[in-house]
Amino acid sequence: MEGQAKQAYFVNEAFNHEEQQLGAGGGGGDNLHRRKSGGTSHGLHLDLSKKGDVAPPITTPTIDFDDILPLIGEFGSYQKILFLCMIPFSFFVAFVYFSQIFMTLIPEQHWCHVPELEALPVEARLALSIPMANGEYNNCYMYDVNYTEVLAKGMMMADTKWPQVKCRNGWSYNFTEIPYSTVATEQNWVCDNAALPTYAQSIFFLGAIVGGLLFGWIADRFGRIPALISCNLVGLVAGVATAFVSNFWEFAAMRFFVGFAFDNCFTMMYILVLEYVGPKYRTFVANMSIAIFFTGAACLLPWIAYFLADWKMLAIVTSAPLLLVVFTPLIVPESARWLVSQGKVDKAIGILKQLERRNGKQVPPQTYKNFSDSCQRMRENESQNGSYSVLDLFKSPRLRRTTLLLIVIWMAISLVFDGHVRNVGSLGLDIFFTFTVACFTEFPADTLLTFTLDRFGRRWLACGSMVVSGIFSLLATVVPMGIYSASMAIMGRFFVNISYNIGLQYAAEILPTVVRAQGVAFIHIMGYVASIIAPFVVYLANISPSLPLIILGLLGVFGGLLSLLLPETLHHDLPQTLSDGEEFGRGQSIWDFPCLAKHVDDDDEAIRPKCEDVEVRSQAFVRGTQTGASLNASTRGELRSSILRRSVQSRNSTKL
Repeated sequence: MEGQAKQAYFVNEAFNHEEQQLGAGGGGGDNLHRRKSGGTSHGLHLDLSKKGDVAPPITTPTIDFDDILPLIGEFGSYQKILFLCMIPFSFFVAFVYFSQIFMTLIPEQHWCHVPELEALPVEARLALSIPMANGEYNNCYMYDVNYTEVLAKGMMMADTKWPQVKCRNGWSYNFTEIPYSTVATEQNWVCDNAALPTYAQSIFFLGAIVGGLLFGWIADRFGRIPALISCNLVGLVAGVATAFVSNFWEFAAMRFFVGFAFDNCFTMMYILVLEYVGPKYRTFVANMSIAIFFTGAACLLPWIAYFLADWKMLAIVTSAPLLLVVFTPLIVPESARWLVSQGKVDKAIGILKQLERRNGKQVPPQTYKNFSDSCQRMRENESQNGSYSVLDLFKSPRLRRTTLLLIVIWMAISLVFDGHVRNVGSLGLDIFFTFTVACFTEFPADTLLTFTLDRFGRRWLACGSMVVSGIFSLLATVVPMGIYSASMAIMGRFFVNISYNIGLQYAAEILPTVVRAQGVAFIHIMGYVASIIAPFVVYLANISPSLPLIILGLLGVFGGLLSLLLPETLHHDLPQTLSDGEEFGRGQSIWDFPCLAKHVDDDDEAIRPKCEDVEVRSQAFVRGTQTGASLNASTRGELRSSILRRSVQSRNSTKL
């Protein structure tokens, strides 16, 4: 922390009273009770060092949300209710994201429909009307003969010399493995139209970009709750309307508007809940809400589709529950940080008092008064400092390099993640079972990350998980098709899940506070751009089943190695200003491991070993407030508002 941000005081009325008595009695000098760099109430201590007999002027303590949360309850009964309220929104985002996969499934076995042969068994029809290609019946061609005459002659086997023509009367499908008709089979999106589901999925991500900008503006202008409700209602209407489309363009239009709700329908709620959870519980809430709720929904979805056996009902059943969002204001409060950024400090304090009452806590009135004064000073400082934009990230060389690296790495992660999600149908196994197993990897990935990320740091975990994901993807192309290749691909999915979660948090920590929200939003949008490409990468399986995995593997290795060029953030003060961002990481070695370094306490310069006592950092890189990186960072980020800033910093941006 820099400047005034270093003067982070823990607010407790008894402490303040004692401080004033000591100062008035002339027995104490700098009698200020400062918060240690850890950022939680566990790091509180009393500094009673004497510097003279003259008492300094009494300074009103600077209070941040992370100072107040330990007093009103960091994870009390009300926060636990909010945590459980994340369940329906986790289900929504999983259904919005994955449902199109099961609405556009196409059986591998499909052939030209010949009306004249409808009375014959399937094998007889194929033998008489469909040419062979590479030992299998051709999906897109039929013999161009008069089948009425062929039947009249009693022929039961085609002559390979007969002329061939593209399907004239639609297609017949083998629904043994996929036991229901989909929009793709009803409208025959095969052969020349086989790319239409891919286009629809890319249009979905275009909608996600537009929706991110639109609802980001709504969130900034009108609040998080209105943005949460409106984006879910748009997803509801478009999702239900999907069941009534009659052609591709209508389907694509509905997917575009469903894309509006993607990410926003959950992340707005996610950020709201994290704001009211104390720092030491945020890693748990951030990761386990995904690991348990999102994973559970994703694993359940294929079986909903399987047992409904109707793509129209699937569209309705997965969209209608979004209507529950209208009840959100009855339970979930508006963002107190956003209220402060709008100058509505009294309303923010009112919400904090509600949490205090429901958690059975008591906070002295003076604490709220100090908090109100701190918010006012912060707003005044923001107005004096001027405004920043995402373009400021590209004005200095080191910060520009870091930003470009973050963009490229996040695009690689997004493309690899989404590619693995959509490539399950090309692995040669039952798609419903394979999809469930692949999605379940999210649970151990998130759980493992919860216990390792703050121990081993971001950089090497990001590199290792991406590279290993790429290696498993490449191995899937050289082992026998079926259970072996699917197992390798699923392991690739497991490790990219880890990379995805690290990447979301990494950008939020590296970028300076003054442009953090805008920068993270911009990087997310670039990730959506990469996701637009992902369906086309998966479509390459029509040329060769190995091509998508080869591309995903190479991208994984490439993105992982690039991660080593980023600075490590664990145990370092996170940058606040643009100049901080330019200097952040200077002097770090690519071989630095946070687990192997000693850490210097900000207050007494005492060396405290973390893991293996090998290295001592310079003061420029000592332990920062990892759960509250800057006293003003979380609130100041709300004050820097733009149409790009979405408050969706990340699934794991819990340390802004």
